[in-house]
This record gives sequence, structure tokens and C-alpha cells, in this order.
Amino acid sequence: MIFHGLTKACFPEKARLTRVPIRKGVLTVQLRQIHNKSFPIQESSHSHIGESVRNLCGRLVFDYTESVIQGELFVRDTMLGVTTPLQTHQRSSDLPRAHPCTHFADSKSCRAHEYSMCTAYLNNCFCLPGCDKRKGMTFLREWTHGLKAALLIALLAGGVLHNARAEDNGLERTPVLGWSSWSFLRKQPTADRMKAQALALHNSGLQEIGYAYINLDDFWYQCPGPQGPNVDAYGRWITDPSKFPPQGDTDGMKVVADYVHSLGMKFGIYVTPGISRQAVNRNTPIKGTSYTAAQIAEPSVKENNYNCKGMVRIDYSKPGAHEYTNSWVDMLAAWGVDYIKIDGMTDSNAADVKAWSDAVRQSGRPMVLDVTQGDLTTAIAPTLMKYANQWEFAPDVECYRCEKGGSSYPLTSWADVAKRFNYVAEWQPYAGPGAFNDYDSLEVGNGSNDGLTPIERQTQISLWALGAAPLILGVDLTHLDPTDLKYLENSAVLAVDQDSIAAKRVLNTGNQQVFAKTEPEPNGGTIVGLFNTGGKAEEVSISASTVGLPENESGYSLHDLWTGETKRTSSTISAVVPSHGVVLYRIRGL
Repeated sequence: MIFHGLTKACFPEKARLTRVPIRKGVLTVQLRQIHNKSFPIQESSHSHIGESVRNLCGRLVFDYTESVIQGELFVRDTMLGVTTPLQTHQRSSDLPRAHPCTHFADSKSCRAHEYSMCTAYLNNCFCLPGCDKRKGMTFLREWTHGLKAALLIALLAGGVLHNARAEDNGLERTPVLGWSSWSFLRKQPTADRMKAQALALHNSGLQEIGYAYINLDDFWYQCPGPQGPNVDAYGRWITDPSKFPPQGDTDGMKVVADYVHSLGMKFGIYVTPGISRQAVNRNTPIKGTSYTAAQIAEPSVKENNYNCKGMVRIDYSKPGAHEYTNSWVDMLAAWGVDYIKIDGMTDSNAADVKAWSDAVRQSGRPMVLDVTQGDLTTAIAPTLMKYANQWEFAPDVECYRCEKGGSSYPLTSWADVAKRFNYVAEWQPYAGPGAFNDYDSLEVGNGSNDGLTPIERQTQISLWALGAAPLILGVDLTHLDPTDLKYLENSAVLAVDQDSIAAKRVLNTGNQQVFAKTEPEPNGGTIVGLFNTGGKAEEVSISASTVGLPENESGYSLHDLWTGETKRTSSTISAVVPSHGVVLYRIRGL
């Protein structure tokens, strides 16, 4: 269950209810607007509920109560997909206050140069002063991409709505949206190339709908050979300065992270489990302790590092082992990292998953923990659900065998995408808010260079969305295909992904597969994907009861999320689906 709010009667412009899952102890203010501004708010550690919001002029205009729930507050601008960092102000009693409306649905009681805001779950409305009448009353009337206004104040208090299965590290109760360097840049990431991709995402319009992460994959650190990555004085990898030059005393990783943050986005980085043999051979000290690398290493057990090699296992029962991983994460936090991908993990790496999760917590910086496979099975799922935000367990989606002339194109193939259907079904029970199955990069954005037909691109997006998977683009963002961009900007399909519900496979017969999930009311419905994996068009049909719809004598409306068309049916959900295609419906009773 998710709190959500806004009453149309109390708001001066058209508005609609929206929903986002959030974490324990967080009050969220979510705004859609054209000004590309975020709204810093007050931080407190007291025990009551409260919030404060700044208007477009930059001054505080709303402060509801004296303090906030213990934990954190943040403002998320959904058009930018940006979560604004907390800012510390005076005690709220020293801040200017809004005053309540005289009636919950009465905006007329607000004075000139004010506008009203209502919170259905705080059971009140407030008059908020504007910089002037024009700005105060019209900043919520200006929209990008023809979208209607949407203001959400959401509260998750006391852990009642918390998904206890998932890692509760304060981040990503909805699937991550972003980009990764691996598919396109592959072995040649540089600071300039990363900045170019970040700027392209910023300018594309995708950031405005939530694509916020710029993730650097492998080949950022110094690797002299199979002896393992070069390490610093405390046994941690060293940034390759030829690819990521420092600026004075500022590490090259922090230089890139700072640039990404300047665009209002977040920065991710790649690591692998274990410790470099170089650290073990040099017996480097573990920062802040009297222990050394050789004391925590298990040199006889190799860890996966696919491109550099030379990593060995850490024995987390040894004193100093956790402190070593803590120092790693502390370094990443100091660089401004927001997302950690730890790759090459197997079922035997459960201790590493917990250690990295604990290290993120102790660092004090919220960071997504993404565990990706060397060879993962569902045996490790309970550990992943408890300690990670997302996990990837399928073979790489890239079509390495298809690439020509040293190019990373085509990025994937239908065969590589089609392998995911069984994974989506198998791993469905382990996903939920804050705990997501990662089906690898979304290879949609470069037209024919994607390696997929337009129909197959819609299929990949739909399958990932039905699985509530992270949507992490692997494409060249500096050369986005207009048709692909429209696919990615489809807000109706994106909402299916961001509901954080993993669909179940309810039909798997021959070339036909059907996945379905039901979203909570009042704005929900049943989402059904009819897939045809065969070589020619086929009619795919399934009963309403099989996809979880209750009996309804009036029938059902079927809204096609790709075409926008709506039709009615009495009891059967069906469509003629093209080869390798999908028909994606949102279904409601009439």
C-alpha cells in the first residue's frame, strides 16, 4: 500500500493522483514543472511529521509542522528525475509559515499572491505564498511534453508500509532509470566520453521523466596484468589517470562524479569482489586498523574479475575484513558515488553481498547496491533480497558474436532478448519495492544499431517493464534515434515499470507467452502483456480470470499502451500479435 495525494477540487489547475513507493521514515514532495528546478527542504531528526518547500523564487514558502520524522526528507522533481540533497536550515519555528485553508476543498480562502496546496493524507490544505501573483499561481501551469500537472506528497511512517524483504538503505523503492557505459563504450571509457553521454542524457528529455543514473562500468582503474589491479596504500583500486585525469588533488573519479551531479544526475561505478593480489603481496595495511591485506585474504580462492583478473577471496570471519570493505566504500562515498555495481558474483559470495551492504550503510551516503552475476541462482535470492537493491543473473544481453569491425554494434539480438522470458518468470517471486530483478541493459536508442527491429524494441521494453526491472540504457546517447526516443518516453509503459510489481507468467504455450500483474487502486488496473515469440503473426488469447480479473458482467476496457487505442471485451483478452511482438494492455472493469 502506498500513500498518495492531491485533491483536484483544491488545486487551481488540472491534476491527477500519482503514486510512488517510498521508504520508511521519508516524506516526499514530488513536482512536475517546466522550470527544471529542484526544491531543497529542511532536514531534521525529530519525531513529528513535517515538511517545507521552496517556491521558484528560492525562498521558503511552506512549513507545515515543527519537525520531521526521524530519518531524512527529500524533494524529487519527476520531470528531471532528480532527488535534491537535504539542506540544513534553522529550526522550523524560525521559518516563515503557510496558513491553512478554511476548508479542505476551499482555495478561495487564500489571499492574493497565494495558491493552495492540499494533502489528502495530512487531511488539510495550505495557502502558500508566491513570489508574485503570476509566479505563485502559474508555476504549476507550465508543462513539458504536454504532460498534466502532478503534485504528490507521500508519507511512509513507522515501517507499516515497508517491504521488509528488501534492502532498506534509503534508496530506490522504484526501479532505477539510467545509462551504463558497458554496451557502447565497452573497454574505452574516458572522462570526456562519460561527460558527453551524461550531457546527452540531460539534453534528451529522458532525465525529465526519471532517467537519472550515469553508470561507469569496467576499465576505469589501473590494470597492469593478471597480478591484479594496482592498489593504493590501503589496498584499494587506483583510478587510471590516462582515462580519468585528476584535477589537482581531486581524483579523476570525483571529477566525473561532480560533473554528473552538476547536471542533476547520479553517478555509478563498477567493482568486483575480493582483494587484489597486489595488495596481498604487498601486505598493505587496512585503513584505520592494525590489520593487513594478507590477514584477511584467502589466496587459494580466485574471485571473478573478467578483464583484469588477479582478485582473491576475502574471508569475512577474519578481523579487519569488514573494515577493508568499509574503507573501499568510504573512498567511493568521498568521490560522490551513488550506485555500486559489484560484478562477477556467484552463490558463494553471500558474505560479500552482506559486507558491501553493511559498508554502504556505515558510510553515511545512500548508494544503490547492484549485484551482478558470475553465476547466480535463486539459491542466493534470500540474501540478495535482504541486502541488495537489485541483481542481475542472466548472461549478458550484448551480442558479442554479432559485432563487426571493432564496433560494439549491433548492441544485441532478438535471440539474446528472447532468453529473458524464462528468467522473468523464474525470478518473479523475489522482486518487490526496493528489490528488483535486473535483466541487463535496455538496448533501445540507436535504431538499427540496437540489433532489434522496432517491434522487437517494444517487446524488450515491455518485458522489462512487466518485470519491474531497472531500465538502464546501453546505447550511444549522443546519437538517439527519434523513434526509439518516443518508445522510451512512453509514459504509460514507463508507469508499468515504475509500479515496482513484477508480473507473473500466466501462459507459456508454444510461441505464446502472457505476463500479468495487478496494480492497487484507485489508479491501478491489471497489466497484461501478450507476447508472440514465433516467426509469424499469431492471435494470443487468454481468459480474464486467468490474468486475475474479477468477474464483471459489464465486461472490461482494454487500453493498448503502445497504440493508445481502447477496446472492450466481455471475458477474453486477445489480440493478433506480430512476430517477436507484444500487445500491452491496461485493463479495467467497466
